[in-house]
Amino acid sequence: MHRSLVYFIQAQYRANPPPTLAQDAGWEAFRDGSPANAMRRAMHRMSRRWLKAFGKGSEDLAKYFVDKAAGATDLQLKDVLKKAGFTVEFRATYDVNNAMQAAIGENVGLIKSIASEHLTQVEGLVMRSMQQGRDLGTLTEELTKRYDITKKRASFIARDQANKMTAVINRTRQQELGITQARWRHSHGGKKPRQSHIAASQADGGKGKVYDTAKGCEIDGEYIWPGQLPNCRCTAQSIIPGLED
Repeated sequence: MHRSLVYFIQAQYRANPPPTLAQDAGWEAFRDGSPANAMRRAMHRMSRRWLKAFGKGSEDLAKYFVDKAAGATDLQLKDVLKKAGFTVEFRATYDVNNAMQAAIGENVGLIKSIASEHLTQVEGLVMRSMQQGRDLGTLTEELTKRYDITKKRASFIARDQANKMTAVINRTRQQELGITQARWRHSHGGKKPRQSHIAASQADGGKGKVYDTAKGCEIDGEYIWPGQLPNCRCTAQSIIPGLED
């Protein structure tokens, strides 16, 4: 997307340079007397085309993302049960399917919002560049910086949604299997971990704080589940009766 946008904008910028650049290049006039209007119309056409493309592909992308997260969660829980001597084949139950459909809907909205916000920011950069008479090189640098910001935001959202999806599917499967307790486990993967989450993971001699899977774990005065809060990578370790020492 980024390369296509930059290529399109560069072509339009050369065809409709800011007035100061146009005068320097010897351009005398434009049909409507306003390069900015021509650029704005071109940007609107481009935005509509990209938003339409994202609209078509967002549901397939969201479904793939959710299916992948659900599959990974099931495999993890299967491994725990296997060690306890149980063989379970998970099926797409009503509760799990309901959770997955809700996640797909949320992710479709997020994918569209990322694209919409990025295109709005890009259009703003282009129009400000037109107003201030900046050259194409400066504009291209700013577009690259904006893309990097959007890319980081998209990565954060994707990781955060994966954590939330894992938590929801895992909790639903636990309830279906009659697993009523789990331990809070910290991932040690984040750069700025929540100290209260680390403390919960170190509770009970380092085994992790035990909590009710239906109610959640009480941390910082509220009941939450691993992976629920933004950027939380903590996980739930299911407690199988008779398996723990």
